[in-house]
Amino acid sequence: MINLPNFLALLRIAIAPLMFILLVNRDFPLFTSIHYSWLDYFAALLFVIASATDFFDGFIARRWNQKTLLGAILDPLADKMLTLAAFLGLMMIDRASPWAVYLILTREFFITGLRVAAVGEGKDIAASMAGKVKTVLQMIAIGFLMMNWPFATLLLWVSVGLTLYSGYEYIIGYTKKGDA
Repeated sequence: MINLPNFLALLRIAIAPLMFILLVNRDFPLFTSIHYSWLDYFAALLFVIASATDFFDGFIARRWNQKTLLGAILDPLADKMLTLAAFLGLMMIDRASPWAVYLILTREFFITGLRVAAVGEGKDIAASMAGKVKTVLQMIAIGFLMMNWPFATLLLWVSVGLTLYSGYEYIIGYTKKGDA
């Protein structure tokens, strides 16, 4: 049976492609009678809902002691699917710099691989404060970009900087675990 945190992660996985469709399929017959700004609003709403599930699934799993191996797999997968869908969609509609998206996604995949390798070696690399702030800043930047708000591009580049810095912290943490 699937517990509530795992259900929330699955919900985030389901929301990611729906949000992507709203961002990139502006000429879909169902959407032709809707102004594109409303598609942006609906995509942003889905993103906010999915982002909230990210907070609550972790909170509930820790608070109610519902951590599972399935959840350990689903949660980061859902996070990556959501950010991948958002950043690629925003890049496709020319709201996010391809370089910013490339740098963020490269870091995300590299660190995910590093964490998998660390687990295989019996090391636990916990998320740093910079990594948590990076996630929140990326989510805010994505929301601003979806809504096409002022300063969204600046916020995206600030999140790129923090994303790269937190990746550096993970690498240092991994190498220090090897010294122990």
